[in-house]
Amino acid sequence: MKITFHGAAQTVTGSQHLLEVNGKVIMLDCGLYQGKRKEAFERNRGELCPSEKVDCLVLSHAHIDHSGRIPCLVRNGFDGDIFCTSATRDLCAVMLMDSAMIQEKDVEFVNRRRKKQGQRLFEPLYSKDDVAAAMTHFVGLSYSRRQQISSGVHLTLIDAGHMLGSAHVVLDLKDQATGQQRRLVFSGDIGRPDIPIIRDPVPISDGTDLLIMESTYGNRLHPAYPESERELERIVNETASRGGSLLIPAFAVGRTQQLVYALHKLHSARAIPDLPIFVDSPLATRTTEVFRLHPEVYDAEIREFLLTDDDHNPFGFGRLKYTQSVEQSKALNSLKVPAVIISSSGMLEGGRILHHLRNRIGDPRNSILMTSWQAPNTLGRRLVEGEKTVKIYGEEYQVRARVEALSGFSGHADRDGLIDFVRVMKRRPQQTFIVHGEEESSASLAAALRHELDLRNVLIPEPLQTFEV
Repeated sequence: MKITFHGAAQTVTGSQHLLEVNGKVIMLDCGLYQGKRKEAFERNRGELCPSEKVDCLVLSHAHIDHSGRIPCLVRNGFDGDIFCTSATRDLCAVMLMDSAMIQEKDVEFVNRRRKKQGQRLFEPLYSKDDVAAAMTHFVGLSYSRRQQISSGVHLTLIDAGHMLGSAHVVLDLKDQATGQQRRLVFSGDIGRPDIPIIRDPVPISDGTDLLIMESTYGNRLHPAYPESERELERIVNETASRGGSLLIPAFAVGRTQQLVYALHKLHSARAIPDLPIFVDSPLATRTTEVFRLHPEVYDAEIREFLLTDDDHNPFGFGRLKYTQSVEQSKALNSLKVPAVIISSSGMLEGGRILHHLRNRIGDPRNSILMTSWQAPNTLGRRLVEGEKTVKIYGEEYQVRARVEALSGFSGHADRDGLIDFVRVMKRRPQQTFIVHGEEESSASLAAALRHELDLRNVLIPEPLQTFEV
């Protein structure tokens, strides 16, 4: 049996691993690489996007850095099943179509310049038609239901508590040549307990023989969630008192819904001013509808909220508006009163948020709140690191707005949560592969697993490295 690490090896994005067992190839995730635009453009086209050699794919969750190259895979000839939860399938139908539209627009913009310069024109990585074709391959599974997906391979999806539909991937394997039975667990992205909306991650207490594990926050701790809600309250109130607006770049799936729910509670408690709150992201609007379709994954807090809140809707209340059209989005830049604007992308690498940013970044009355991990070389990372001048659409802007960052809204387990994910396992892994993390995070987590849990064989794979297991 072999494992090859094609993505999210010594980096956070582009999750993609190949497992070869019993003469078949199983792909774990098929994500887009995100980061510096030129590098991401080249890597997403030049790196592995295989076709006929892959027999089936198991998708841990719908975030684009885990799912974003699936249409490319299908366009290149993949004809197998894509196994995931039903909620992940529903989210991918929306998110991959949005990804295709963004790519088509980005390539159209780039090609206008290349055409004038007589250069070869680019094509998008995939089209909306490719997405439609890809969706016919999805097979939705319920949590904790064992399913045979290949010869000698049984799959069980366990609730990872990271986002709607996210899963730990459990593969029970029987080597047909030797008769040996082993278990492989791919963590996907590990969630946090006590975060609103979705249920807590389910531990894999019986353990595993082989483990592929994320390490996004392997060297950091998160503040308690209630503390972050109090900080959000402070930031809204301070910004409004200055007469400014609060811009929140947020991923359309998961983070936006979290923030809307937190602001809903603060508004209902009259802890913040009665100011308008906008979600200016067509994708966030559509994915919020998917959240409403899956109450089976809600936690007890949301179910209680639905019974007691006057609006009976955690994602909608009187002062909240979801914008739809471009005209509605543009109108937000003419607002003369304090407001909260939530818009994607979460790393400020595209989308409507950039238009709001360039209109407000130079005004010290305004605030920009970052609530998620920011990939290296992104505009979001540059703001978090305190750069005073940034480029937006090729033009330089002075950063005079107040930049704040909160990690407590993160859907990723922190260092202690990652260690606890392994600590509860009765059967500790004989071989552990640390992926999906920057160098310092992965190294810190690997060291902690060795020293605190006495794991013996903890490795950080290099890109494209293959292991016999």
